[in-house]
Amino acid sequence: MNSDAPVSREAPVNSDAPLSREAPVSPKVTMSVHATVTYALARPARLDLETFARATGTHPDLVRRLVTLGVLDAETDRAGRLWFAPSQLAAMARAERLRAGFALNYAALGLVADLLDRIEALEAAARRKS
Repeated sequence: MNSDAPVSREAPVNSDAPLSREAPVSPKVTMSVHATVTYALARPARLDLETFARATGTHPDLVRRLVTLGVLDAETDRAGRLWFAPSQLAAMARAERLRAGFALNYAALGLVADLLDRIEALEAAARRKS
């Protein structure tokens, strides 16, 4: 439906009159309706600490610790609150898998994640050369 097109509505002439087949046709009232409605079609570009912790099933204190150790990347706003890119959800899942699978401590997670990223970059460069 075109939102710029006028909308016509029929208004009753006499609301106390009984309805019958011979009832007079009521006049048409024409009015224009212009409304702007905005919907979020995508996830927000960043997640706050509480939302990130809920989404990953971890405690906010653990998330803060991983940011301090460099395992997770976060932005800090003027008020000191942490904000995470949605890509950090995958980084958190990777850290949890490394910790569970190899019994790594939190300090080692950052080193292992960095080495895995470096290996991935080298493999991608080797594939491009081939």
